[in-house]
Amino acid sequence: MPDPEPKGPLRRCIATRESLPKEAMIRFVLGPERQLVPDLAGRFPGRGMWLSARADVLERAQKRGAFSRAARGQVHLPPDLRAQIETGLKGRIRDQVGLARRAGQAVCGFQQVREWLQADRAAVLVEASDGSPSERARLTGRRDVPLVLALSAGDLGSVFGRDHAVHVAIAPGKIAEMLLQEAGRLAAVSGIADGAGT
Repeated sequence: MPDPEPKGPLRRCIATRESLPKEAMIRFVLGPERQLVPDLAGRFPGRGMWLSARADVLERAQKRGAFSRAARGQVHLPPDLRAQIETGLKGRIRDQVGLARRAGQAVCGFQQVREWLQADRAAVLVEASDGSPSERARLTGRRDVPLVLALSAGDLGSVFGRDHAVHVAIAPGKIAEMLLQEAGRLAAVSGIADGAGT
């Protein structure tokens, strides 16, 4: 079977020249001093430059001057560009978890998450990256639920007003979809995945 047609607007990658959905890409703009700024939400003013959200594509764009060509002039690249993008995407994931908590679409704690799993109420599990893999396996069992491992227990805990949180379940809906989208971009930029998943 052929791949389904992508939904929504497509953008052309300045490095690979392939057209992809915006959700699989990262937008960049130029700051006042022609410094390159990642626009992870896609809302900064100015002409955007789009790049596939993949570690190898980012590296290629930096080495081969793709940003300067697209901007038709000199561009100042921050030395920690990839780290900036990863930090920004983690922040966006944390924001989505916070939004889910405020909307009543998230619970944390082993027992509450297990209850949601048993009742098929969890669309996504956000697990602390520094949590125990064996405890995670005991919690999920054989259930096929997407896992996001982007935030530490301290980061997750701060969303829920605690010192730490290890297990978080997110209900089905738009917030869960956005969270998975951001986690997919983070995994791809980090070199963990090819952009197709988390």
